[in-house]
Amino acid sequence: MQRITWTGWLFLLPYVLLLPACSLMAGPQRPILPTPIPTAPPLAQTLSLTGGMVVDPVSDVVPTVDPAIVRLVEAVSQQQLIAYVQTLESFGTRNSFSQTDSETRGIGAARRWIFAEFERVGNGRLRVTYDDFNLSFAGFFAPQSNVVATLPGTHPEAGVIIVMAHYDNRSAEVADGFTRAPGANDNASGVALLLESARILSAGTWNQTIIFLAVAAEEQGTFGSRHFAQNAYLSNMPVWAALNYDGVGGRAGIPQYLRLFAPDLYGSPSGELARYYEYVAGLYVPTFPVVVFNALDREGRWGDQREFVNVGMPAVRLIESEEDPALLNSALDTWTRIDYGYLQKVVQLNVAVVASMAGAPVRPPRPVISDMSEPGAYLLSWPVDINAAGYAVSFRPLNEGSYPPFRFVKGLMAGNVAFTNLDPNMGYAVSLAALDSNGRMSAFSREVIIGPGQSASLP
Repeated sequence: MQRITWTGWLFLLPYVLLLPACSLMAGPQRPILPTPIPTAPPLAQTLSLTGGMVVDPVSDVVPTVDPAIVRLVEAVSQQQLIAYVQTLESFGTRNSFSQTDSETRGIGAARRWIFAEFERVGNGRLRVTYDDFNLSFAGFFAPQSNVVATLPGTHPEAGVIIVMAHYDNRSAEVADGFTRAPGANDNASGVALLLESARILSAGTWNQTIIFLAVAAEEQGTFGSRHFAQNAYLSNMPVWAALNYDGVGGRAGIPQYLRLFAPDLYGSPSGELARYYEYVAGLYVPTFPVVVFNALDREGRWGDQREFVNVGMPAVRLIESEEDPALLNSALDTWTRIDYGYLQKVVQLNVAVVASMAGAPVRPPRPVISDMSEPGAYLLSWPVDINAAGYAVSFRPLNEGSYPPFRFVKGLMAGNVAFTNLDPNMGYAVSLAALDSNGRMSAFSREVIIGPGQSASLP
């Protein structure tokens, strides 16, 4: 579709009057959920509506499965995951108050091994550091360290994607640094995901920065993630996503899906992240669904994602479909009980989602939205990224937790686009994502609320 100016319309008006009214079809829908899109009004009406703006454009640039990301997903190794979990269990205990001077036992040995393993799998591309802090809990004191492995992005305005898991664990007594505590599922499984994801993703080059974060002192109250998140906030780190994997090993016979917890699903940055994760995961691993819950975490429980939520950053928790309370903080939580086929699928989800977000163009800013004279018609304006082949636009009904079918705009036509035939009585949360020519989709812009009683307001 070409942009048509007022002068062009005056020249074409005699010819337009001789032609039957026609309508312009909206762009293609998400491939697995084809849904008809309403058509625009006749051209005679759009003339009075738009003054030459692009109306309901057609685009073949849509989110698709990128073969390069598929190869990364297929590279996830069960053998690597088994070896990681076995090694972490071999330290006997990783309690925050366990010994730190041994090379074979306790949290000190575990953190040094994780540090060295990040350096090994990163093959010189990961910048690995310690993030030190002090823990004082129930009369006990011990120095602690998060392990931070950073894969720098190449874009000058790169956002940051954090993949995290806590590496500490405990026995029945929260400060018992002596009793054996294998902690295979809780949470050697999450650390194994970190290491395997780092191994695969550090082989590539990404627009956005990826941080693989192994945090300490989760069992005493998410102290390690609090320390990191607060410092990230104070340093204005542009965190676009914080994904917390905690207890993702699975067991034989449990349902084959992954639970995702996001607070304020319908109106928060974490809810937007949850929708992105659910959508992209469905493209790449459709046989292993993600079930989204509108909650910070399970009732009465916590995870490291809460510290990022507390400072206003988008963060979600990922956990296996069913937990076994008998294994929690017990000597029964061993590597032999994990279903490594299940864990492999969780890692594949993570690799697909992170690669899609990190490899896509930069997240667009919020669009500026104006009401138009026709009910259910809105004009969206935003600065166009020259690296974007197109854009996906979401008009999400406010009571919907997942994305509706998108509307699509080619990059050359983007920036000043009118969309029509929306329900004038419906409230919508509007956002957009940039697409590259391979179908990778960026993180979505923050949503803008429109509809009855709204005036293109912000959430």
